[in-house]
Amino acid sequence: MTQTLSMIVIALFPILTALGAATDFLTMTIPNRITLGLFAAGLAALALAAPGWEVVGWHLASAALIFVGGFALFALGWMGGGDVKFASAIALWLGWGHLLDFALGFSIYGGILTVVVLITDRALAPLPALRVGFLARFPEHRHVPYGIALTAAALHLFPSTAWFAVLMG
Repeated sequence: MTQTLSMIVIALFPILTALGAATDFLTMTIPNRITLGLFAAGLAALALAAPGWEVVGWHLASAALIFVGGFALFALGWMGGGDVKFASAIALWLGWGHLLDFALGFSIYGGILTVVVLITDRALAPLPALRVGFLARFPEHRHVPYGIALTAAALHLFPSTAWFAVLMG
């Protein structure tokens, strides 16, 4: 029963991160219930894995560091509050050992996403019927749904985590 429960909890990571990216694409918002679900599932996964207090502490420290850094970016107007919370929940799952790779990954994916959005914006300008999700409103506010980049980096790293090894049995 515990193995099945562990697999269900761990499977929530890719599901909830993908859901966060999809809602960010469509609405430019990552609902708190997705972020809270991701954070709660991360805590549940840690509880089920029982890795010891030191490991749990490093996972919590990862989330806290991303939150503090993200809050600074939010205060400067460079990142949305939902993205900061979402990134923190992802960092809880990935832990300290993957933190630098996560930051580098979402920076690279975020840059690629921004370039693609700018190119797409110009390409779709004559075809307004093809604008969907945030692309429909992009010319008005020029914001990029960073939840997509966060999810891409998270899912890119997920196979290298201990969680993935448990999930794949």
